[in-house]
Amino acid sequence: MSRAGAELRIHFNPGRVHLVQEEGPVPTHRVLVTGATGLLGRAVCKEFENNGWLVIGTGYRRARPRLLRCDLTDEDAVRGLLQEYKPEVVVHCAAERRPDVVERHTEAAVNLNVHATGTLAREAAVCGAFFLYISTDYVFDGRNPPYGEDDSPNPLNLYGRSKLEGERETLRHSPGAVVLRVPVLFGEVESVSESAVTTLWLKVQEATESCTLDHCQQRFPTDARDVAAVCRKLSERGRQDPSIRGIFHFSGKEQMTKYETAVAIAQAFNLPSNHLIPLTEQPAASALRPINSQLNCSRLELLNLSVTPRPFTSAITDCLWPFTPDKRWRQTVFH
Repeated sequence: MSRAGAELRIHFNPGRVHLVQEEGPVPTHRVLVTGATGLLGRAVCKEFENNGWLVIGTGYRRARPRLLRCDLTDEDAVRGLLQEYKPEVVVHCAAERRPDVVERHTEAAVNLNVHATGTLAREAAVCGAFFLYISTDYVFDGRNPPYGEDDSPNPLNLYGRSKLEGERETLRHSPGAVVLRVPVLFGEVESVSESAVTTLWLKVQEATESCTLDHCQQRFPTDARDVAAVCRKLSERGRQDPSIRGIFHFSGKEQMTKYETAVAIAQAFNLPSNHLIPLTEQPAASALRPINSQLNCSRLELLNLSVTPRPFTSAITDCLWPFTPDKRWRQTVFH
């Protein structure tokens, strides 16, 4: 909300809420964010807005007020969108990112992850926009980590293959684009099931029943807010510096299995974890996962385009506090 050239923002913190009037210049730079209803898309929109950008966010099934509804698989709709709004930057977050869903609904996933990406990259190039495509560590097979940007991809599942094809479409249609590979994300979720990390909160709370969790696959949980900051830094530099192009990696630094992640969540909230049982055999799943797809992020760091990842314990506490059983935070804010 705004008044007389000033911006009124509602600031939420655990236990309190306050209204802040912020003076600031009218945004002059425009960014188009696809998948703006999703976990990463919301974080990207917020990061750019907080740094003086005019944000045009798109969604489809979950489109809401202040966002544009656009079917990214409709080439004419995508072309019209970019021609009308003429963004200087396009951050493409929209994707089918659930490996098991990709296995079951391959055609729809490929349409979004590959074909829509190619259309967006092409139209971004036509209108002169800097294009940033979000990809995944699942383009690697996990047998020889850590992986640099120049290491050969070898995805184990259809999701990884679709994202790799999306990378190739991006760089084919928009040679000056950036591909940013990231691992499993968590952040300010609307429901705990929105992230493969925060959904473990449900397992942590089931203290009366034992629960087995994978203790084989190594993961590097990464806060979507940190990824969003990297997206903004890459975009701002990339608009000015044509050498900022090609593939980059960003990842959290803390390595943990799903079991270790759940234990860390329990410890962060001083909850018991005795009911959590490590499973040391690869769990059955419809899509194979890499055992350890750790990303080497040195290229970003050498160019001073990285950020220091938030410590997992403090970040996960921020994200899950609203879902604590006594709902103290919600009661304080809304009542």
